[in-house]
Amino acid sequence: MASVVVVGTQWGDEGKGKIVDLLTRYADCIVRFQGGNNAGHTLVVDGKQYIFHIIPSGILYEDKTCMIANGVIIDPGVLLDEMDELSGHGLPVTPDRLMISENAHLIMPYHKSLDIAHESALARGRKIGTTGRGIGPCYMDKIGRFGIKAGDLLDPALFRDRLKANVEEKNFLLTKKYGADPVSYDTVLARFEGYAEKLAPFIGNVSVALDQARRADRNILFEGAQGTQLDIDHGTYPFVTSSNTIAGNACIGSGFGPAHIDEVIGILKAYTTRVGEGPFPTELPEGDAIGDALQSKGGEFGATTGRRRRCGWLDAVVASDAVRLNGLTGLAITKLDVLSGQPRLKIARKYTVDGTEFNCMPGNINQAWKAQPVYEEVDGWSEEISRVRSLDELPAGARDYIRRIEDITGIPPVIVSVGPDRAETLLLKNPFERD
Repeated sequence: MASVVVVGTQWGDEGKGKIVDLLTRYADCIVRFQGGNNAGHTLVVDGKQYIFHIIPSGILYEDKTCMIANGVIIDPGVLLDEMDELSGHGLPVTPDRLMISENAHLIMPYHKSLDIAHESALARGRKIGTTGRGIGPCYMDKIGRFGIKAGDLLDPALFRDRLKANVEEKNFLLTKKYGADPVSYDTVLARFEGYAEKLAPFIGNVSVALDQARRADRNILFEGAQGTQLDIDHGTYPFVTSSNTIAGNACIGSGFGPAHIDEVIGILKAYTTRVGEGPFPTELPEGDAIGDALQSKGGEFGATTGRRRRCGWLDAVVASDAVRLNGLTGLAITKLDVLSGQPRLKIARKYTVDGTEFNCMPGNINQAWKAQPVYEEVDGWSEEISRVRSLDELPAGARDYIRRIEDITGIPPVIVSVGPDRAETLLLKNPFERD
């Protein structure tokens, strides 16, 4: 038995969905432990694309148990839409295949209204780039102890009382502070009573179920969303998400003891991307030929928002931050194929800010904005590599690039992705196979 955590090492969009899908074949339980439907995992299976926002991507395997843990915040409408879409593909989602933590908080309509109203009120240059899906306001209610949990759907009287108090307060903010339209208590109540009827069979105690799985020697895979630099505590604050994205939250966000984690795999895109606002030291601006080539060849559009991803060279400072913050034991290097055809590649080794060197992302956001990367250059390669099926078959330049990443980070690669499809992946070491 092994318990493996998969996290993003950059600003999200590293290709976690594909790696989770690959590792799922060796797991028995797949657990989503943080974030909401502001994150998306895109998978390509036999040429068919699947996009998930809440349900763990392991749901594509019929013999696995998927869990949405307490650290996730759930928009019930989005969740049910995903379930319906999967059913339409011949993959019905049943309670024996999916469990929802009773302690997971719910995204309510007023959270989305507040999210949009608040972002609209921010001055230019101060906007966070929120997806407007109610993520931040929902986490604020959770921390403020005003939130509504999935388990509350099972107690109609409790749900009505909590909803009434929240609608009254949130409508005051919407109308008086932001001049926005209020939400209707009756409309929200009727909608969520319908959700409760459909979701009740799926709601349970994920922490207990995980402990039972561990004791039964089952393999457990923890699936993170977003990336290390979007962590609420350790990322480029305030241009971050509203949850802890690093590996430590796999335990807090699921009720699983930290002593039981065996491996932590960091997903590292072979270059760097970022969606939305915030510092990005290695960014190649829109209009730069290389940046535009990476964006086009890599299909760099957000799975959730459709927004164009900002592209840049590999940032080893960010990668080293991820090693330290997550306790990485292995790297999964993704989208290596996108770099094919680039004769020279750059890797940022450190930053300078007003003459001062930084070997980590500055905690001061003004310094992070001004960080200038100090690059080393390495040779690239011209060959296409999507048909490669072993490390030895890769061009010398690609092998050297992988080796250089390992030298810089001190972490060995365990997976290398050479294309978007399931088959276009090199599994160098299976983290579920214990030495």
